[in-house]
Amino acid sequence: MMWPEAFVQRMNRELGSEAEAFFSALEQPPVRGIRMNPMKPIRRECLPDIGPRVPWTEQGFELDIASRLGNTVPHEAGAFYLQDPSSMLPASVLSAQPGERVLDLCAAPGGKSTQLAAQMQGQGLLVCNEVIPKRAQVLSRNLERMGVTNALCISMRTDALAQRFPEAFDAVLVDAPCSGEGMFRKHPETVASWSPEMADGCAVRQKEILESAACLLSPGGRMVYSTCTYHRRENEEQVKDFLKRHPEFSLAPFPGGPEGMLTCYPHRMRGEGQFCALLVKADTGHRAEMPLMKDRVGKESLNCLQAFSALPHLGIHALGDTLFYLPECPELAGMKVWRAGIHLGTVRAGRLLPDHAWAVSWMPPSLLRLAAEEDSALAFLRGETFDEATDKAGYVLVTWQGLVLGLGKVSGGTVKNHYPKGLRRANLDRLTST
Repeated sequence: MMWPEAFVQRMNRELGSEAEAFFSALEQPPVRGIRMNPMKPIRRECLPDIGPRVPWTEQGFELDIASRLGNTVPHEAGAFYLQDPSSMLPASVLSAQPGERVLDLCAAPGGKSTQLAAQMQGQGLLVCNEVIPKRAQVLSRNLERMGVTNALCISMRTDALAQRFPEAFDAVLVDAPCSGEGMFRKHPETVASWSPEMADGCAVRQKEILESAACLLSPGGRMVYSTCTYHRRENEEQVKDFLKRHPEFSLAPFPGGPEGMLTCYPHRMRGEGQFCALLVKADTGHRAEMPLMKDRVGKESLNCLQAFSALPHLGIHALGDTLFYLPECPELAGMKVWRAGIHLGTVRAGRLLPDHAWAVSWMPPSLLRLAAEEDSALAFLRGETFDEATDKAGYVLVTWQGLVLGLGKVSGGTVKNHYPKGLRRANLDRLTST
């Protein structure tokens, strides 16, 4: 690669004797990673190409550079998320706890959000915000695929979010937009769009986002600020400037991060470029209340739900014609909402049409499960029907290796396909090991 001269000069100046090793590492292939989903466990022997464990998370592993696991049945079923090892660090440092209110302020495409969700084990509230609509749609899809049950996926400006929920969150992740130097090895095309001035422009936006994050965090709460760049203007200097403006915050050390800050360089560790800082807010004993949405579901809809499967009455809401379940749900009026908790389904003509999201995350275990062989699973994900030797009728869960793929409906020994058309995949690979 021909690196920009200004980038080379700056890194030589900052890294000194390490610069040669740094640029040599940039010439090597990127390090791929895979993070297993504890909410959808699968036998490791079903997945080839997995290498050593990532040091900072038990669910993270390196992945062979040529692996095509992202084009297989278990990926579509949400058994894992393909994620760079270094990008697993910020959520690991934030360490979301069950029952907390957690905010991922710049959440798309969802790697860190789904990692936080796994830590929370379905308890508490996870708000995933992405201001760009197309990216928010990808985020929503990944939350659904990974079976996240306690997330609210929205699109709001960070300053508007801060006005709406002041000091409401126990933990906030700010994975800020940046100049992206840490992705040079993984995405060489980003080199052409880089300029020496990018860092200054990004730093302005990062400052604005951090100001909002400071307002959103509850006293005594913790915040992780991260980027995927090496530029100190966006990293260490940004954090130091923030601390000068906010004496109520301080850096907190974490394993591997002296003084609460750490830059991942490819010649020092296995992964792409990543910066991470852990900050805590002084505890004043105050935790702001979050106005919660009251249940607003008509009696007919509630009866249809209960007829389909026993559900707790509390936490069931309506969003347009969609019924969803989210026990701790903020008032949604005035927000652009892409996904709220578990989408249960829609009621039409007095009957419930169950939603795919319910099937792949929290569908009642009493529903019949049909275990498909791999060929049948591939056919199901293509949207095809298949035959099943059963005298049962009605909705069923189609599974592979214990993973729920989606809903089918049995009639006359044929499983009619209810897998969403927008998710169907025509050319998935067979696994070499099952």
